[in-house]
Amino acid sequence: MSLLRQIAAFAILVLTLPPLAARADDLSSWNDGATKQAIVDFVSAVSTEGGADYVAPGERVAVFDNDGTLWGEQPMYVQLVFALDRIKALAPEHPEWKDTEPFKSVLAGDAAGIAASGEKGLIQLVGTSHAGMTSDEFTKIASDWIETSRHPKSGKPYTSMIYQPMLELISYLKANSFEVFIVSGGGIEFMRPWTERVYGIPPQNVVGSSIKSKYDVKDGKPKIVRLPEVDFVDDGPGKPVGIYTHIGRQPIAAFGNSDGDFQMLEWTSSRPGRSFGLIVHHDDADREYAYDRESHFGKLDKGLSEGPKRGWTIVSMKNDWKQVYPE
Repeated sequence: MSLLRQIAAFAILVLTLPPLAARADDLSSWNDGATKQAIVDFVSAVSTEGGADYVAPGERVAVFDNDGTLWGEQPMYVQLVFALDRIKALAPEHPEWKDTEPFKSVLAGDAAGIAASGEKGLIQLVGTSHAGMTSDEFTKIASDWIETSRHPKSGKPYTSMIYQPMLELISYLKANSFEVFIVSGGGIEFMRPWTERVYGIPPQNVVGSSIKSKYDVKDGKPKIVRLPEVDFVDDGPGKPVGIYTHIGRQPIAAFGNSDGDFQMLEWTSSRPGRSFGLIVHHDDADREYAYDRESHFGKLDKGLSEGPKRGWTIVSMKNDWKQVYPE
């Protein structure tokens, strides 16, 4: 065979192979078994043109929770750590906080006192620590913090405490023409500065909780000013609303880890045609943490009981993942 024919034959072979990133082998951090096979079967079914479950690329929307699904959420949510650090940094300007809850408990390092303040107290902490500045100022503060802060157990940057199997899953879906979004109870402005670098998900594909903002002109320059009021909570029943408002399409695949993701998976699996729901169960105390029904952060009770009945895939971090974090 002439060299020209060899080159032509090789080119035909390469063109007829599936993209490397789209192969199931690219899910290399997933152990072979029912969970991995369920993912592969679903993606194959909705992306095989002419098949009974085929979904056009423009409608292949996949949504991922962030805390506990893409990165760690123990011993507490990362954004809560950020808010507590901000309160401590701002404390010298607010001497009254020494005698005012929930700020008093924050400054005293009283975790039980912070927890006792409930949702109202947490919203107050976030509103106070995240507001009173322009959007650009907040982006810089949040970006600087995420670059320098470390996880208390591992000593590593929080952005390295991400889950390698989920990174592979995102790449696998994108290689099969899925549009991938983060839909998190975390702050949208807190996540957007780093999600593209860490997950490959651009800021416009991030949906999250938010505080109110207003347009203003300062010293002749237009600014977006952040106000100390919560605008939208993207958690629980808020997640389908956030998806509807920001994305405008009902997802065909949803990935979460807690009861805060239940309604997102429920809405996704209610669509006509093939859908996929997956819950990450944190059952690996050796490599990460083990928690579910009684946890203060990432509580998984209803989803653990109802998920299998609804056809959702429950991931055992201990048994289904070869590795947890990137090398």
